[in-house]
Amino acid sequence: MDARVECAVQQRQVLFLCVFLGMSWAAEEPLEYFVEEEAERGTFLANLAHDLGLGMEELSAREPRVISDQKIGFLLLDPLTGDLSLNEKLDREELCGPKEPCVLPFQLLMGKPFEVFRAKLWVRDINDHSPVFLDREIPLKISESTTPGAAFLLQSAQDSDVGTNNVRNYTISPNAYFHINVHNGAEGIIYPELALDRPLDREEVPELSLILTALDGGSPPRSGTTLVRILVLDTNDNAPEFVQPLYKVQLCEDSPVGSLAVTVSAKDLDTGSNGEIVYAFFYATERILKTFQINPTSGSVYLKAELDYEVIQTYTLTIQAKDGGGLSGKCTVVVQVTDINDNPPELLMSSLTSPIKENSLETVVAVFRIRDRDSGNNAKTVCSIQDDLPFLLKPSVENYYTLVTDSPLDREERAEYIITITVTDMGTPRLKTEHNITVLVSDVNDNAPAFTQTSYTLWVRENNSPALHIGSVSATDPDAGANAQNYTINLNSFFHIKISGSDEGIIYPELVLDRALDREKQQEFSLTLTALDGGLPPRSGATNIHIVILDVNDNAPQFSQAIYETQAPENSPVGSFIAKVSAGDADSGINADISYSFFDASEDILTTFHINPFSGEIILRLLLDYELQRLVVLVRDNGEPPLSASVTLHVLLVDGFSQPYLPPPEAEAAAAAPADPLTVYLVVALASVSSLFLFSVLVFVAVRLCRRAGAASAGRCAVPEGHFPGHLLDVSGTGTLSQSYQYEVCLTGGAGTNDTFQTASHYPIHLQYFLYLRRHTCMS
Repeated sequence: MDARVECAVQQRQVLFLCVFLGMSWAAEEPLEYFVEEEAERGTFLANLAHDLGLGMEELSAREPRVISDQKIGFLLLDPLTGDLSLNEKLDREELCGPKEPCVLPFQLLMGKPFEVFRAKLWVRDINDHSPVFLDREIPLKISESTTPGAAFLLQSAQDSDVGTNNVRNYTISPNAYFHINVHNGAEGIIYPELALDRPLDREEVPELSLILTALDGGSPPRSGTTLVRILVLDTNDNAPEFVQPLYKVQLCEDSPVGSLAVTVSAKDLDTGSNGEIVYAFFYATERILKTFQINPTSGSVYLKAELDYEVIQTYTLTIQAKDGGGLSGKCTVVVQVTDINDNPPELLMSSLTSPIKENSLETVVAVFRIRDRDSGNNAKTVCSIQDDLPFLLKPSVENYYTLVTDSPLDREERAEYIITITVTDMGTPRLKTEHNITVLVSDVNDNAPAFTQTSYTLWVRENNSPALHIGSVSATDPDAGANAQNYTINLNSFFHIKISGSDEGIIYPELVLDRALDREKQQEFSLTLTALDGGLPPRSGATNIHIVILDVNDNAPQFSQAIYETQAPENSPVGSFIAKVSAGDADSGINADISYSFFDASEDILTTFHINPFSGEIILRLLLDYELQRLVVLVRDNGEPPLSASVTLHVLLVDGFSQPYLPPPEAEAAAAAPADPLTVYLVVALASVSSLFLFSVLVFVAVRLCRRAGAASAGRCAVPEGHFPGHLLDVSGTGTLSQSYQYEVCLTGGAGTNDTFQTASHYPIHLQYFLYLRRHTCMS
């Protein structure tokens, strides 16, 4: 209840403010301009800049507009020069009818700042219509006993023009009996009256036909004629007389068609046909004849059409009572139409601004005017909008209102407002009008793009094909249009961003690979993806993308050496460690899990040696009985499909510390390759010369040694016991003897002393082998 009381108080305050502003505005004198009707389109009326005391540039900057209640735009304003001219020809009779003067009110609306100036355009009448009689013939019955000086009212002519251009005089064709008198009637209408100059004699002149001419006051004057047919009657000395000469009636504008308006009454003292009265409208305009009808016998006047207070407020009827003898009398009936609240208020929109930028302070959205065609309290109005909107109505002068923003708008919160302007009048019952306007909120770049996650992790297999789609991320930006986002990444030669959109208009960046990846070279990437919108200034957001490269089994295991060589003593026990091979795989995970086995091994090898599938260590299962064993070790990974590699291991059975010659891998490879004939000849010749030289040296040394041995008296050889010292055998898996070792030889034929030689491992193999043989010879 309190809310309704408060709302009523607020509405009453707005109403009082409007009335106060309208009264203060009405005190100012409006601008007045004059133009003749039918003036050509483009006729110059005035310069508003001059009349308002404004410069042309100032007038143009204030965005002037001409507003009128008329449904047609009859005025044209040039905002650059301030010239006001006609936009079309004006027909005063169409615009104002019989009303004089014909004044068309309009308003000059200034936008910056808001200001309203009243103005009036006076349309002057020109003589463009001729007087017209409604009837082409006027019958008139006059008794022969009528005395000279008697007067008879005649039908007046109608002229759509007004003022001096209306009917100003009547004339009658020359005759011996009558002349015309002109009288001013109600509402400035001139009535013709036929006056009798001398007595009539029916036997002499039973009928007269006269031409009645109506003349207007134009220059040149226009005229209209009708025929007055006079029938001379026998004596009838009493004319009808109305009970009252004036009747005043009030009718509501909603009175139904056919309802009784008034009943007039007249009396005639004559009898017979001279006392029978017939009622009829006298000088009835076309509008009256369409609106009312009269019973010729009873004098009752009825509504023939609906009344409209907003069109005509007063009707003046002249009713004539005529008896059978041709005498008549008249009375006047004034019908006053009273207003009812039958017109809802009207909202006339002058300007509407949409869209409106968000975050703007108090902004004028619309300028409109309220009009109600009713009168009194029925024309008083109250204007309002919804309470839950950030807009405010501000009343101005002459029922103008401005709709402004009450607080800054946020497009991300609400992009569109449908505002219902409700206008209610104060009549009974109250009528209201609702006018909906749609206000769009335009975007301002006040939001930065934001990713749905602060970081992303993507996985991709290595060796992938270029242009592979890796994954998508998304960022949201509440802004729209040019303020939407774009995407960039930090400099990287492996990836680029491809932009795609969805049906909802959301942009998704797709990370696309530019070239194949190799996990063995780089296992992961870290990228920074930036979302940049297109606003001014632009805003941005960033996220981190971690790309993990998944391994593919694309690398075969590799041994650490191309070939392995090792030595094993001939008396090595079962379970002895022989050698260890090692291999690696560049892949990861199960693709890097490797296992060792013998490849294409015979049954003897499988029973003699055992290889650990995980460590690659080779141990003895049986005693060795061959001087040289050739083993092929296969290493295989667990990938899909599995990859493998093989290597050759030479195991040499040795006794002592000698180091037998093992052909290097390069020699074996060279032997396996086809030899060039010239190269073969050179190798054979060089080998022959070297062999001959070696043989000669051996013979020479042997002879000297034998002689020295025979000359020795107590010569003996110091023979070390046992086999090769333990420090001479390398079982570390490298396949060679230790880098330095010692051995002793005894040469006979000298002074009988032992010569001890220390030789480095870099001595040629064939010399080491010779010394070994010599040692055993001395021992024997």
